[in-house]
Amino acid sequence: MPRSSSFPWWLASAALLGVVLGVGAFTFGYAKGYSYLLDDPNACVNCHVMRPQFDGWLKSSHRAAATCNDCHTPAGVIPKYFAKARHGINHSVKFTTGWFPDVIRITPSSREETEQACLKCHAAITENIRAIGHTGETSCIRCHRNVGHLHE
Repeated sequence: MPRSSSFPWWLASAALLGVVLGVGAFTFGYAKGYSYLLDDPNACVNCHVMRPQFDGWLKSSHRAAATCNDCHTPAGVIPKYFAKARHGINHSVKFTTGWFPDVIRITPSSREETEQACLKCHAAITENIRAIGHTGETSCIRCHRNVGHLHE
């Protein structure tokens, strides 16, 4: 039986997988990806474009009470890490490509997560407000814009 002179497909696939995994591992280490698995707010300034948000948080009233994850991820381990993965992929693509606005804006899904965090932590305060029908279009961060990130 004659031998085929073509390059084995499995070897090409293994080489491609090795390159992808190698580049991924290098990028994860270089970008300090492991820090995003923790609750340390310093992870948010791995990308220099987040420095104003971090500095605003340092000056805010919530610095002593909440970290970035407390306000920007949903409650529960699985939803929290799903959101962190979604945020990480989104941030990675935008920061790597440079496709982000000069003034960072919260996305609609992140805004909803943040609103839910406000309502969870301040349930005793907001209970009466919600009881009289201020839900839906009412936004905590519309009126309390400087609570999490002090804006100058």
